[in-house]
Amino acid sequence: MWTLIRLFNLSAAPGQTGLWDSIQKALWTDEQGHDVKLSPLFYRKSEPAAGEARVSVLLLHGIRFTSENWLDIGTLETLAKAGCCAVAIDLPGLGRSKSAEAPAPVGELAPASFLKEVCEQLRLSPVVVISPSLSGMYSLPFLFQHQALVRAYIPVAPICTDKFTTEQYQSVKVPSLIVYGDQDTQLGEVSLQNLSNLANHSVVVMKGAGHPCYLDDPDTWHKALTHFLNTL
Repeated sequence: MWTLIRLFNLSAAPGQTGLWDSIQKALWTDEQGHDVKLSPLFYRKSEPAAGEARVSVLLLHGIRFTSENWLDIGTLETLAKAGCCAVAIDLPGLGRSKSAEAPAPVGELAPASFLKEVCEQLRLSPVVVISPSLSGMYSLPFLFQHQALVRAYIPVAPICTDKFTTEQYQSVKVPSLIVYGDQDTQLGEVSLQNLSNLANHSVVVMKGAGHPCYLDDPDTWHKALTHFLNTL
């Protein structure tokens, strides 16, 4: 199993949105039951300045991006102000988790147990999963195999949508918000075609935005995100 242990944190002053960076040690239990230390995984976390969070959110990222993008465009802060506990991780092999070995090659489906264990260790279940681009290889297996652990699903032109059948999509009852930029004429449109088979979904098309549409228009992204979260 994966064991995540926070090594340090920097919290905001009282009354402000709490934001901190944490490095996680990953331990894998081998067949003989011995803990084998792997390379660190990195995440950033935000929480409401006061009171309990009303929902947990896990933010993933694409191959050219990291958790830092969610910090830079204000998504972590926006979620905290909306009353959410939000965690943005650097996926294995990328960003500040670069030395961590990925559980599957790029473009192949990762074991659903990876995100399951991350969510369990960070106490995020049931969780809203935000999944752009590359991270589809992680989020889609988790969604299909562990619906009970997913509060809602927000795919942003993810990869690997073609690896599942129409019937599999229709079996997912989790509320889903499909987001893509209208200038993303390749992966955006292909993923939309497949994801539209989800039983309980709505779609936001971001005008003038490309593949990383949330970076192209953070204001529209945040409005769509908070509106959807308020419906849960």
